[in-house]
Amino acid sequence: MDKRVFLRWMATTGVVAGGASLLTGCFDNKPSFVSIDLTGADYARDFSLPDQNGKLRSIKDFAGKIVVVFFGYTQCPDVCPTTMAELVEVRNALGKDGQRVQGIFVTVDPDRDTPEVLKAYVENFDPSFIALRPTSAEQLAAIAKDFKVFYKRVDGRTPTSYTMDHSAGSYIYDTRGQLRLYGRYGMGAKALAGDLAQLLKQAS
Repeated sequence: MDKRVFLRWMATTGVVAGGASLLTGCFDNKPSFVSIDLTGADYARDFSLPDQNGKLRSIKDFAGKIVVVFFGYTQCPDVCPTTMAELVEVRNALGKDGQRVQGIFVTVDPDRDTPEVLKAYVENFDPSFIALRPTSAEQLAAIAKDFKVFYKRVDGRTPTSYTMDHSAGSYIYDTRGQLRLYGRYGMGAKALAGDLAQLLKQAS
């Protein structure tokens, strides 16, 4: 059959349209995230820091769970408590699946955020939340570089009244410990819960 005749036959019989529909269906199965998709990124792959109880933690400790990592500090007036509270909302919104979401808070202010302070802070939001604390300025700088996190001390009126400027997003890992998403500050609990539900669905 002549090529032009064959193409006209395909168009007339609806083969082309049908094929397009099949292709569209395939693309529709691809997850549509509100968060920024970081699948395959070559940074922020892991961490190795002590938690509020002195136990060394890494991403491997949370196999089977969605892990949400946020950098901040306990005296943060707005961004940090808002983010932590939204993560509590997300866990509640997911019902039983919420137990498969692990919140991790990494301090960028280890001088003031002692293990005791961190323990009280994160567990006030949710007893399951974990806080990680770099033990030196060098360790903080190293993990911030690896995660592409910005932080800067802003002096106050007294030596201890300083604040910390810092990145406000969250890194989200799937149940296999692979970095998948970057949740932007202010996206809201409903949108984040939807993204995490998709990752949990992929794992089932």
